[in-house]
Amino acid sequence: MALSLEEVRKVALLARLQFTEEELVELTSQMGDILKYVDQLSELDTEGIEPMAHAAEVQNVFADDIQQPSLPREVIMENAPKHDGKYYRVPAVLGDE
Repeated sequence: MALSLEEVRKVALLARLQFTEEELVELTSQMGDILKYVDQLSELDTEGIEPMAHAAEVQNVFADDIQQPSLPREVIMENAPKHDGKYYRVPAVLGDE
């Protein structure tokens, strides 16, 4: 499937992209090559092939959600560069402290 320069201009406009005329001519050729490849793929017989979401098997890698007591506050605060014993101290982002 060949694309016209006007079709590529329209796609660029819809995508809010600006190209020079030379870039548009090059993109027209490149996008045409991509569409030819997709057309070539559509010639494959996919009868009986299950659709898939991933090219490789994906397994859940999350650990089981087990309820357990959290660490004591003192242990947690040892990792903070600044704290007041109860909360982390961070630089003010919105206005003064």
